[in-house]
Amino acid sequence: MIISASYKTDIPTFYGEWFMNRLRAGFCRMINPYNRRPVNVSLRRSDVDGIVFWTKNIGPFVQHLSEVRDRGFPFVVQHTINAYPKALEYSVVDASKSVSNLRRICDEYGRRVAVWRYDTIVISSATPLDFHRRNFDSLCGQLSGVVDEVVISFVHLYKKTLRNMTWAAETFGFSWEDPSLEIKRELATEMVQMASAHGMRLSVCSQRDFIVEGAFDARCIDAKRLEDIAGRQLNIEQRGARKECGCFASRDIGDYDTCPHGCVYCYAVQNRELAQRRFKAHDPLSEFLFPQPHLEGDESDEGSIQLPLFPTRGA
Repeated sequence: MIISASYKTDIPTFYGEWFMNRLRAGFCRMINPYNRRPVNVSLRRSDVDGIVFWTKNIGPFVQHLSEVRDRGFPFVVQHTINAYPKALEYSVVDASKSVSNLRRICDEYGRRVAVWRYDTIVISSATPLDFHRRNFDSLCGQLSGVVDEVVISFVHLYKKTLRNMTWAAETFGFSWEDPSLEIKRELATEMVQMASAHGMRLSVCSQRDFIVEGAFDARCIDAKRLEDIAGRQLNIEQRGARKECGCFASRDIGDYDTCPHGCVYCYAVQNRELAQRRFKAHDPLSEFLFPQPHLEGDESDEGSIQLPLFPTRGA
């Protein structure tokens, strides 16, 4: 089993102490979203083949990575660095600090450990096409020799994302658009060339319309990369959570509406105020990520269902 921590929230930035406490305990608990019953998820070394961390700021968690490794868990860090203006990423750490942190962990743990994510790509008056060309090329240069892969995706306009984008545009005074498929493919083609010039392959997350020549289908949960890091074969099924997902099977231990980064394009936060409240109520000694009132009963990890990687269309 691969543990995903977490595409629903930034555990390394905000919940790292909780994660380490749960790793030492050998389990965590979460709520099955379909029946609202608590589920135990094993974090024992005998049950976990590897861990994928998702973050926009690995800095607060760097100190814990050596313990994760010493406990025998191979890990990958999926690290988003967009260098967007505050109107789109309200409280994300400065990109230069993230680049420095990636250099640090890659120097210590190897170049295969980290994957750079330039996502979600938002086309707006604050981030027009020319911004992305300059910004992406600059970040490629800063991360040259540090990572061997960059993952991109274009914004998914789910109802919650559309609502948050509209609010941010009115509040911060910018406009946004959803360009045509052709325009996005042209930008993706340029990005492939920039990434390749700096020794990186470019992969596309769950949007195969944008896999242009030279690009690849992203495997954000990548058993093959974990095998390279661990130095052993892993028997993990390749099973994406939706039609265009190339990931291997995993178990995510995060929760929606818990990340206080404030990224307006994020599919995982519908209500920023709720996310902030849940973060403030978080107890790093709890078995759960945030307080869970009115629990009805327990389910074992073995009997629980695989949770979806992304919300369904129209969510």
